[in-house]
Order: sequence, then structure tokens, then C-alpha cells
Amino acid sequence: MITSGGEIMAEALNEATGLFFEVSVPTSYAATIEEMCASPDNTMGFIPGLGYVLANQLCGVDVAFKAVRFGWDVYWAEVLVPRDSDIQSLDDLEGKKWAYPDAGSTSGYMVPLAMFDEAGVEPGETLEAGGHTGAVRAVYQGDADFATTFYSPPLKPEGEADWEIGDDPEIPDELIESCGVSADGEQLLCGDWRVLDARAGLREEAPDVMQELRILTISEGIPNDTLSFGPEFPEDLRAQIEEALLAFAETDAWAESIGNQDFYGWTSISLATDEEYDPIRQVVEVVGLTLEDLGQ
Repeated sequence: MITSGGEIMAEALNEATGLFFEVSVPTSYAATIEEMCASPDNTMGFIPGLGYVLANQLCGVDVAFKAVRFGWDVYWAEVLVPRDSDIQSLDDLEGKKWAYPDAGSTSGYMVPLAMFDEAGVEPGETLEAGGHTGAVRAVYQGDADFATTFYSPPLKPEGEADWEIGDDPEIPDELIESCGVSADGEQLLCGDWRVLDARAGLREEAPDVMQELRILTISEGIPNDTLSFGPEFPEDLRAQIEEALLAFAETDAWAESIGNQDFYGWTSISLATDEEYDPIRQVVEVVGLTLEDLGQ
């Protein structure tokens, strides 16, 4: 999906700019950063906030856009536990087995690490699951006691007030038994509510994922993931690409590329500034994470 979605975008950008793009899917965020720093004048990458901060620190990678998902230009980390677990607070995670997507994941690893540090909690054994869906799967299958993944608010039925910061992040209890996969397999629905957090990625493999896993808590808001350019990318070409991306985001093909909910799920994009990622820099400083840590 990532490769095919990338190819759709590459073709659209080629038609708009006449430039040719090679789509690459590195094995980790660290590998993406290393590639961008090694080719500073001809690379652009989709990297999360943490990856961007470290890449900017390492070689001056520069942000251009941030994701917008269903109107939100921030997202959150969530902690998932079995629905029947006796885990009720962060304190209860002490010594428990932790599944996370990738050590380079902002919401799946970096922010949770800071949350645990602040709470004085030290998890036990860890499992790097190879992605957000993998982290969800690990808890679903009983391979870990809890997982940390990304959280996006649910979409409520038309006519109901939108989810707001401070609302319960979970689907209402009375709807949980109704949760299941839509007829076309594209959505995880609970009544007329649509689930958009990481559990939705496991919907076809585990249609009862909502009945089995619940959200323990979520983090403070995190600046959304980025589209960033290598530090020496030619300004004139960058301007052409930025203009083409904004136009591409308004087309139906966007939903088959980075807008696909099984790809990156960007429903739109907005301009971003380096300063917006200062909160992540502060977390990096507190935890002491470096690029080398992303590969461990």
C-alpha cells in the first residue's frame, strides 16, 4: 500500500512539474533520516515529528507541510490494554510487557517514554512490533500486556457535536458490542461512530478488536507528521513541488495515495513551520533520545 500510494503521488507530481520521483520505503525512520542527510539536495520524505526534529538537528532537514486528519493538525499517543485487564492507570504498567511500533515513532514510542518517565513508571520487557498495527496485534494476541500507538479522535454521527480535547477518547461503552467492520471492509464502525485510532488497522484481521482492547489514556497533543525536504533542496524546485502537492491534495487521487486510511491517512495538508515542533524538541531533551536510539 505504501509503495503503490507513493507511486500515485509520484505520477501526479511528475505530471504537474515534469520532475521524476523515485519512491523508496526505508526499513525504519532512522534509515529515512540517514537517506535524506546523505542526499541533501534531492530528497523529500514523510517523517513524523520526532524524526523531523532529529533530522533537522542532524543535517538541517526542513519541514514544509504537516498532515491534517479530519480537521486536526495534531494527534495523540494512546495506551491500549486488554478490555478485561485490571490495568487502570499508568502506575499499573510497572513491570508490564510493552509493545511499541518502532523506536523512531513519535506517538508509539517517544511520547509514551516521556509519559512513563514523568509518572515514574518503568515497563518490563519490550517488543518492537514493526508498526502501529503490529503493536495492536501484540496485545490482541496476548504477546504483550499493553501497547502504545497513535490516537485520532472518532468521527461522530452527523448532527452530533465533534469530539473535543478533554472528551473521553474511547467509544461509549453502550456502543462497544456493536463495533465491527463495514460491509466494504474499509471502516471500523461502532454504531454510527467511526473508529480512527490504531485499532482500526486490525479491523479485518480481528473484527472484534474493539471488544477486546480499550484505551487506558492518551497523551497531550503532538504536532502531526511532516513532509520535509533535504537541507540543500533547490528552492525553485521545492516551490514547484509544494504548489503541486497543494493542488494534488484537492483531487480524488489523493485518497488513493497519502490520503488512504491504510497508508498515512492525511485528509489534507497545511503549511508547517520549524517552531511548531519545539514541544517535541523538549521531549527529546528530557528523554535524551538520539538518532542512534532509533535503530535499537
